[in-house]
Amino acid sequence: MLARVLNAQRGHLFYWAPVLLAMGIGCYFALRFEPSLAHFGAIAGLAACLLLIAAVTPPETRPIPIGSALFLLGFLLAGARAHSVAEPVLGFRYYGPIEGRIVAVDRSHSDKLRLTLDQVRLDRVRPGRTPAKVRVSLHGERHFDPVPGLRVMMTGHLSPPQGPVEPGGFDFRLMAWFQGLGAVGYTRTPALIAAPAEQGAFELWVHRLRLRISLAVQDALPGRAGAFAAAVTTGDRSGMDRAVIEDLRSSNLSHLLAISGLHMGLLTGVVFAGFRLSLALVPRLALRLPVKKIAAVAALLAGAFYYLLSGGNVATERAFIMVSVMFAAILLDRRAITIRAVAIAALIVLLLRPETLISPGFQMSFAATTALVAVFGALREWNSHVLPKWSRPVLAVVLSSAVAGLATAPVAAAHFNRLADFGLLANVLSVPMMGLVVMPGAVLAAALAPLGLAWVGLAVMRPGIDWILGVAGWVANLEGAVTPVVTPSGWVLPILALGALWLVLWRGPARALGLAPITAAFVLWALADRPQVLVAESGGLVGVLTAQGRALSKPKGDGFTAEVWLENDGDAVAQETAFERYGFLGPKGDMRLELRGHRIALLSGRGLEARVAEACRSADVIVVAKRLEGPVPCDVYDQARLREVGALSVTFEAGALKLQGAKERAGVRPWSGAR
Repeated sequence: MLARVLNAQRGHLFYWAPVLLAMGIGCYFALRFEPSLAHFGAIAGLAACLLLIAAVTPPETRPIPIGSALFLLGFLLAGARAHSVAEPVLGFRYYGPIEGRIVAVDRSHSDKLRLTLDQVRLDRVRPGRTPAKVRVSLHGERHFDPVPGLRVMMTGHLSPPQGPVEPGGFDFRLMAWFQGLGAVGYTRTPALIAAPAEQGAFELWVHRLRLRISLAVQDALPGRAGAFAAAVTTGDRSGMDRAVIEDLRSSNLSHLLAISGLHMGLLTGVVFAGFRLSLALVPRLALRLPVKKIAAVAALLAGAFYYLLSGGNVATERAFIMVSVMFAAILLDRRAITIRAVAIAALIVLLLRPETLISPGFQMSFAATTALVAVFGALREWNSHVLPKWSRPVLAVVLSSAVAGLATAPVAAAHFNRLADFGLLANVLSVPMMGLVVMPGAVLAAALAPLGLAWVGLAVMRPGIDWILGVAGWVANLEGAVTPVVTPSGWVLPILALGALWLVLWRGPARALGLAPITAAFVLWALADRPQVLVAESGGLVGVLTAQGRALSKPKGDGFTAEVWLENDGDAVAQETAFERYGFLGPKGDMRLELRGHRIALLSGRGLEARVAEACRSADVIVVAKRLEGPVPCDVYDQARLREVGALSVTFEAGALKLQGAKERAGVRPWSGAR
């Protein structure tokens, strides 16, 4: 029976290879403990045994041991990658001199210029304990333009990358671990040049070229248009205004800003079409040369240069791999855009950087690409000649925007807690302008730059960019443009992805079974339960879930934590508004709660020792926004203990009160800093 089922899928089982690899990678990151070397050795031995079994297994059932081995290989890949990128992480809060070489320039969450430094030196920190990279936001003055390769010095504050602001929340430490970031912080003093920019390294030369082009573009196109043009051509977003970025997010157009599949596809598509058309106009060349393959090579080279120029981040790397697979298929006389090409690209990305699996960029990119290839593949046989010619491009744009939007909407909502209700409208109005005006203008600017005529291409880009930014601003300000969404449990997206992949990849009537996990995922999402009480790791901010939403204990301070809590609740209000819901204050600013018969006390201010002793006689949970000295008469969460356990959540399970710390939930992993 099983052999017959697998035999019916012959020719399509390869599509499941990246899925099984991804499942193994996902299992590694889902663990709350780090496997030992013995564990990894046992798993590697089991994978080898499965491959040996596959060698002697009949072809009908061979996919079973091979698929199992791929799952184990994904687990091993993720573990090997996590340990291979290990670098020192700062273990304490540091204040003092910071010196290092600039390797990246961007903007922080607070819209401050931010430098990533390597070759770091810290005062009184041994080289073996010094992070390989640190990231510093510049809140003070600077008297120079930051250039990659420039060595700078400053006096600033550094701390280890922050953990989740609530149990089970986004763990910045994980992302920082794979980026080699061992500390983050800020400086309020002027940053100074310690040494001129190094000239030798190729990577730094590319970074400087990127920044030089970005500045030239912004000089030629002042204002918002130039900042947008610099972002889509070089990946440099340091000139982007926060308000513009927020408009693009609220209108579901922020993907136009990130150099990813759309940009890489448009740019290489314009180069491919331009070369092919130019060669076809010369009959002697068109008849004697493989024009299509030459154009594919030219497009591939243009894509490689674009990848290097954009900074080579993960999203651009993924996009370049996908277009490389597509043009390689053309060179091999294969169909370029197929599910097989998407599967190959996913395999390459996961093999190179398995950690990208858990990033929104990977999930959204491959969700959109898989859905588009599947839908347009199904429509390939449809007789579109019944439609007028002028309507076909319009229908293609509307359909592709709708399909990509539907495929990525759950991922975006899960990670960013928002749905752009008019995203389809904004994309239908903007994507054609991006493909027909902005990207061709960028290619023209690049082609004319050696002649000093890049301004011609930039002039072509400007009307398209102004149109896109105008659409973003208009849509973002429509009533009901954004719907806040509660954060789902960690199982929702994997279950949803497996159901959707089953619908796309399986052949035969059993394909409809994919609807079951999709339905289950949305039901789980609808039933998502948020903690009744959240306490920040500092002990200075408390959030209590009420009928009106989460009430916060103060209108300012711990702003990032407050913002994340409210976003995860699906509550689109400001911290000040959430504070107005707060009606639990008692004498001296203390907070007393009674939840399902359990009493919780949160104490602050002076004279805490006496009030702690009194609260111990009546409360089940006591949180103190201060470090207590000496013994206490009961179980208390003060600042010292909160630093040990992390941000605290209070929930109910089976009628019992449950307290959980963020560090306990995250477990002991290489990036967690726990032992």
